[in-house]
Amino acid sequence: MGLSDEELERYARHIVLRQVGGVGQSRLKSARILVVGAGGLGSPVLLYLAAAGVGTLGVVDDDQVALSNLQRQVAHRTADLGRLKIESAAEAVRAINPEVTVETHPVRLTAENAEALIARYDIVADGSDNFATRFLINDVCVRLGKTLVFAAVTEFDGQLSTFKPGGPCYRCIFPEPPPAGSVPSCSEAGVLGAAAGVMGTLQALEVLKEITGAGESMAGKLLIYDALETRFRTVRLNPDKACPNQHA
Repeated sequence: MGLSDEELERYARHIVLRQVGGVGQSRLKSARILVVGAGGLGSPVLLYLAAAGVGTLGVVDDDQVALSNLQRQVAHRTADLGRLKIESAAEAVRAINPEVTVETHPVRLTAENAEALIARYDIVADGSDNFATRFLINDVCVRLGKTLVFAAVTEFDGQLSTFKPGGPCYRCIFPEPPPAGSVPSCSEAGVLGAAAGVMGTLQALEVLKEITGAGESMAGKLLIYDALETRFRTVRLNPDKACPNQHA
């Protein structure tokens, strides 16, 4: 897919990168990425992917903007209170880059609609905030052979990984959701807003790497971030032979 003169100027700092270049930028323009959740993680993912020139961004979220969201969900403004998050997020994306196509899905991802939605995209960025949705996204991506870039954040800690067809998946790390009520929610435990920004930005970066082929994929690895200690560590992941997805 060719680039216009305006696009060559907009993405000039990408194009001079040896690992991206015009070919990589054209791949970004052709890419279709689904972002699940327009909150603390989804906000920076959407904004950075839009700025990078990803051609089509789908966003799934059925929630409305609340005042307590604004401490970390940077795609939304005070004036957006009460609006659907996908509406204000889409507006923010278009303000950054009007060339990006935004496909909004004002629904909660469920077992009934997940496969049809995910099948329309190349890569999924999971910015959901609950275990049920994370397991659902993971299992559907495995069935459809889709690459999944996962991130999570709680309090001062974050996790990041990429799950690709044939490799370890989310269930290889966490075989089953924890018992209901055993893990406090964001509203109960809290989260440092900038920590969500760190993880969402890293998630966007890994999506860009998967599209362009730049660098080394996070597939087969789990990154763990400790904001209080400003420390990152990476652990190796192996497929779990007991994981049902490894025998799908």
